Amino acid sequence: MDRDLLSHLPVIVAVARRGGFAPAAAELGMSPSAVSHAVRLVEERIGQPLFARTTRSVSLTEAGTALVAAAEPALEDIADRIERIRSVKGRASGLLRINAPRLALPLALMPILTAMAERYPDVTVEIVTDERLSDIVGEGFDAGIRLGEMIAEDMVTVRLTGPFRSIIVASPAYVGRRGRPWALADLAAHNCIGYRLLRSRALYRWDLSDQGKDISVETRGSVVVSDPLSAREMALAGIGLAYLFEPLVKPDIEAGRLVEVLGEASIEEPGLFLYFPRRAAMAPKLRAFIDTAEIGRASSRIPGRKSLSNE
Repeated sequence: MDRDLLSHLPVIVAVARRGGFAPAAAELGMSPSAVSHAVRLVEERIGQPLFARTTRSVSLTEAGTALVAAAEPALEDIADRIERIRSVKGRASGLLRINAPRLALPLALMPILTAMAERYPDVTVEIVTDERLSDIVGEGFDAGIRLGEMIAEDMVTVRLTGPFRSIIVASPAYVGRRGRPWALADLAAHNCIGYRLLRSRALYRWDLSDQGKDISVETRGSVVVSDPLSAREMALAGIGLAYLFEPLVKPDIEAGRLVEVLGEASIEEPGLFLYFPRRAAMAPKLRAFIDTAEIGRASSRIPGRKSLSNE
C-alpha cells in the first residue's frame, strides 16, 4: 500500500471539486504550491496525468475521473465514520458546508447559527450564499437551503420556516410620486424592480393570483438585481415596486418604510427547507444543525414543523 499516495487523495478530490489548484488550496488551508506538489506526486506514482491544465482551467483526464469516482465516496465514508465515533463522546465537530440564498440568513439562519456557536463550538458552519439552484453533492456541500418547491424529490428535507406570502411593496415616497396600482394591469405603467435568474439568465416573471387563478406577470423597470435583498434596498430607496417574501419586509411595513400594494394578488410560498442526501442524515455535525433548527422552531411555535421527510 502506497501511504504517500493515499494521504494525498483528499487533495486530488478537492482540486476536482473546486476546479482549480488555488480554490482547493483555500479549502484545505494549504498553499497552491503544496497542492501542486501533491498532485504531481500522485501522478508520478500512478504514471498518468490526472488533470489537463491550461492557463485558464483545470479539468480531469480520463484517469483522473476514474480515480476521483473511486476515492471521493470512500473519503466521505471515512469522514462520516470518524464523526460518528467522535459523536459517541457527545461531541459533534468538523466543517459543515451549506449552500443557501442570501435571504436565508435573515429569514432562518441567524438564530440557528447563534445557537450553534453556543451548543456546538467544535462545529464550523460555512454558509456559501448562492442564488442558483446548485448541485450540493457535486459541489461538496453537506446541505442546501431552498424553497420547498425547488428541491429534488430524492432529497431529505427539514422545514426551517413556516409558509409565507410573496407580496408587492413600495416606499411611501414612490407611491406618492407614481400612485398606487389598483389592478394587475396597472403594473405595466409602474417601474418594477426586475430579478435576473442566474442559471437561465431570464428575467423572473412575478407569480401572482388573479381572482384565485395563479398567473405569471412579465414586468419592466429601470433596475434588475440578482437577489431579493438588493430588491428590498431598491424599494426602500423609492426606485420602484419590488416583489418580495413578506417576512423579509415585515419590519419595514410595520415601521412605515414600505407599504404593500395589490395584497389580493399575493400568493403563498411553502417556506424554506434544509435539504440533503439521505446518506448524510446521520453525520453528527449535520444532526447537530438539524436539532438546533428544530428546537428553535419549537420555541418560536412556527406552524407546519416537519422533521426528516421528503416533502
